[in-house]
Amino acid sequence: MKASIATVSISGDLPEKLAAISAAGFDGVEIFENDFLAFDGSPRDVGRMARDAGLAITLFQPFRDFEGLPEPQRSRAFDRAERKFDVMQELGTDLMLVCSSVSPISLGGIDRAAADFYALGERAAKRGLRVGYEALAWGRYVNDHRDAWEIVRRVDHPNIGLILDSFHTLARNIDLGSIRSIPADKIFIVQLADAPLMAVDPLYWSRHFRNMPGEGELPVREFMQAVVATGYDGYISLEIFNDLFRGGSAKHISIDGKRSLVWLMDQVRREEPASSDAAPAIPDRVVVEDFEFMEFAANREGADQLKTLLQQLGFVETGRHVSKYVSLYQQGGINIVVNTERGSFAHSSFVVHGTSAYALGLKVEDAAAAVARAKALGAEIFHQTVGPGELPIPAIRGVGGGLIYLLDGKTDLARLWDIDFVPLPAQSSDRGVGLTRVDHVGQTVLQEELPSWLLFYTSILKTTKTPMVDVVDPAGIVQSQVIEGSDKRFRLTLNGAGSRRTLAGHFIAETFGSAVQHLAMATGDIFATSRRLEQAGFQPLQISPNYYDDVEARFGLDPKLADQLRDSNILYDRDENGEFFQLYAPTFGEGFIIEIVERRGGYAGYGAPNAPFRIAAQRRLMRPKGMPRVL
Repeated sequence: MKASIATVSISGDLPEKLAAISAAGFDGVEIFENDFLAFDGSPRDVGRMARDAGLAITLFQPFRDFEGLPEPQRSRAFDRAERKFDVMQELGTDLMLVCSSVSPISLGGIDRAAADFYALGERAAKRGLRVGYEALAWGRYVNDHRDAWEIVRRVDHPNIGLILDSFHTLARNIDLGSIRSIPADKIFIVQLADAPLMAVDPLYWSRHFRNMPGEGELPVREFMQAVVATGYDGYISLEIFNDLFRGGSAKHISIDGKRSLVWLMDQVRREEPASSDAAPAIPDRVVVEDFEFMEFAANREGADQLKTLLQQLGFVETGRHVSKYVSLYQQGGINIVVNTERGSFAHSSFVVHGTSAYALGLKVEDAAAAVARAKALGAEIFHQTVGPGELPIPAIRGVGGGLIYLLDGKTDLARLWDIDFVPLPAQSSDRGVGLTRVDHVGQTVLQEELPSWLLFYTSILKTTKTPMVDVVDPAGIVQSQVIEGSDKRFRLTLNGAGSRRTLAGHFIAETFGSAVQHLAMATGDIFATSRRLEQAGFQPLQISPNYYDDVEARFGLDPKLADQLRDSNILYDRDENGEFFQLYAPTFGEGFIIEIVERRGGYAGYGAPNAPFRIAAQRRLMRPKGMPRVL
């Protein structure tokens, strides 16, 4: 696979874009005309910068409103093309994109268009250049790749070919089988983009909402399967128009783009027999069996505060690390690690973020395969220093620069707690409050980074993403999307904060990007757990009494159940499959959320309707503006 990306896809000036594209591992770059025109240098300078960055210039684009024009506009169009040919030769590229005309004076007609392109092909041939024709989804006469191909077929010129763009084909729901019959040598380049499904004008949709393959909802994989079935083995190039990307990090968006192509072609390789050479073989996505642990970074004061909270929640300190200042707290199948080791990565994280959940441990089917796949997809591998006899735990860098440790049951990693920790004397078994396992973990990211991290998780781990939900915060909307394993034992909510005034936005701002904000733990009887918590001195988050009057009427609850909910500050939700109960601790630090849940029946949601009332209660406990932040 030869990977390319259009400069319009990322932010920054042209030198910044080329540097980011090169660093992400792309082989080529499409030079978008506006980027070239805004650059204060010659075409030769641009070509030299690209070559110095190890990039081939795969395409110069776009050339607009060419075919089917009356005179004198037709002659002017050929003059414009000759000028672009001059630029291309200085750039060092041989391919120009011509998109189907949207000009109101265009006359239309396949034969007329074919005649124009034959004449253009003759001019291009004299300079050793090629021209690719692309059907815009909103083209005046040609808006279907089948019509564009018919024009190219009738031209029958070696220097005129077809450019296929997944967005233009998929936006119009065109039969993908029609691609398979196109000769591979007549496809000059393939452009890819995904997008969320939207009932809007195709031009507006295309210009603002395209995203990387795998970040949207279009069948890009099926499109690419049809392409490789032709035998095409040229460049696969990303052309993304997205408002969020234009304001994001060129480096990170370039990495996302390369990751999306590697994942896409890995899927194609597995699904399309003709594509065995389309991409190198990498391990398949790895099943996540469960959360193994959550690790907090803290100083001594923060560790003492965490210990008090964990003890109130029924956790028992069961072990200490054999060589580091690290403590293990356990209850049911939940493992909480508190790391106060100075000179460690955890301490560095504490210095930046304060007391925070900086690492997750995931139990996967095969840890080595998960690391190998993550590396192939551009994830940063983390290496830690271990003492004699201690386990080196495979890890990758994740959201907010935190860590994701990967453990499995095939190796000594299954004995982590026995090998790396010294057990403490057994304590009373009635200390627990009935917590059994981690139900889900929530990570908070900037709204513009949400697609990136969804792609990160779904491309590496065998997971699916649920439809996006708008979580109503009194100070704004937070977009939330869930990543789940097939058996629902792994559930991860990703919350995109668009406003600093929201609770999620405040958390990011005050912890300088710390990402794990939410730990939800399951119980089999939330009312029994509530009673045990009360006996341990735990004070739940206080929910407004008005909420319970409404929820009783809205769901037609038995008054006795409504009284139980009210007395215990438990939130309630219900869907067609079952019931959901939520009990929150007051926020910890700058907004870390601890939740206890009980699912009854087949309830599969996360209590989103309760978010406004829960957030309102949490905001009442936030540190007043202007008060110093305590690390």
